Amino acid sequence: MDSFDASAITAPDLAARIDPSTLRNRSGGPLYLEIADELRRLIENGEVSAQTRLPAERALSISLDVSRVTVASAYRHLREGGWISAQRGSGTYVSPTGSLPSWGSLAGDRETANLEFVNASPSASPLLSDAYGVAAETIRDRFNLGGYAPSGLFELRESIAAYYRGRGVPTTADNILVTSGATDAIHAVLATFTEPGARVLVEHPTYPGVVELVHSLGGRCIPVPIDPDNTDEFVAAADRSARQSAPTLAYFMPDFSNPSGARLPLSTRRQLSATMHRHGVLTIVDEVAADLSLDGSPDIEPFGAATPDVATVTVGSTSKTVWGGLRVGWVRAEAGLLARVAATYARRQLSVSIIDQLAAVELLGKYDEVRRVRAEASRTARDHTVALIRDHLPGWRFRVPDGGLALWCSLPDGIRSSHLVADAQSQGLLLAPGLRFGTGYAFDDRQRIPFTRSLSDITSAVKILTRLSSENTPTPTVASSTPAAVV
Repeated sequence: MDSFDASAITAPDLAARIDPSTLRNRSGGPLYLEIADELRRLIENGEVSAQTRLPAERALSISLDVSRVTVASAYRHLREGGWISAQRGSGTYVSPTGSLPSWGSLAGDRETANLEFVNASPSASPLLSDAYGVAAETIRDRFNLGGYAPSGLFELRESIAAYYRGRGVPTTADNILVTSGATDAIHAVLATFTEPGARVLVEHPTYPGVVELVHSLGGRCIPVPIDPDNTDEFVAAADRSARQSAPTLAYFMPDFSNPSGARLPLSTRRQLSATMHRHGVLTIVDEVAADLSLDGSPDIEPFGAATPDVATVTVGSTSKTVWGGLRVGWVRAEAGLLARVAATYARRQLSVSIIDQLAAVELLGKYDEVRRVRAEASRTARDHTVALIRDHLPGWRFRVPDGGLALWCSLPDGIRSSHLVADAQSQGLLLAPGLRFGTGYAFDDRQRIPFTRSLSDITSAVKILTRLSSENTPTPTVASSTPAAVV
């Protein structure tokens, strides 16, 4: 392991997350084992990230007010379990996570997969075909031109700007950069503002593609736990993380976050936006799921609308409301910030497909209908999935989301997502391990179940999971020397 890129946690900071008085009264067992269990918990839930340098034994013993032998024994126990490792002359580090295939390759070829439930990507909107028909006619008038639109067609940028104005955010075409999908947009923003060693606050759990992108650019994700039922605490946690980690960026999904389904209320998002601005943190706002309300809940003011425009960069796309195959995304930002992102993007992309952009213009012209059709289909699929899991997998716990495209399930004790996913693959069912939605070792006790496939496919998938869950035997909580992990 290369310790150059690793961060460190101080003894007082680590001790503050462990209450030794509570430990002593917990089970009556050896104190070193209880400290080891607490440290493992912090590693597993992402509060202490992989490759973090831990305090020296003596320093931690002083902060915990225990003997050095106790801390040394706890560290030894964790080393034997594969959670930490000692680097000669450097210190003790949380073990690095293993290498897994890239997020984009997990699903393989969706066209040939039996049951692909890795991506929460719905089938095409029934309005898409007519939109392409209109685009096919309209594009004829452009055949005598070069076929490139570096920032995006003006009519599309104006349509996207009108969409934001309709949500109460003053926007012109000059505030919009068209990209080839949301991931392309996120990459352009991160590549513009992420310096090597930069720290990026992310919800925990979060979209795996962002963790990969930040890592590829030499940055480091700082996880901020989010509970959909207690979003106010998320603001406090983000504030603490910003003070402790000095991040330059934050990446949040305030509407129907992937995979938790969390949605920040108006007062919460205003407070969070103001908090990030106060810390000088530029917030990347992912609104890919913002239009996926399923139960008629009213729209909420967009994140960052109440703070200066230079405090946020917003990313959106048509991938969830229309179709992932329509490669149209965008960045919305203050003109100065957008110019920097556009310069980065121009180095890797001359133009997004013109016919796709023309189809998007047509769809945005009837976007209320697009949203309604998607909501009806997704609501039916969600309710079908909820009923099946409740009937066949009663030990699985989940919060029914009022938007988004997936359930985020807590697995019964003894069932690990990494094992379940491997077993399911042998049965023709492809799933994303819960681990992929965190940083480090978190969420192996969680499983995301998208409700984006046909009702019959969802039924087949739940049948496989029911059979595998009944056959699954409890697994030990102590990690092997090479724990399953994420990038």
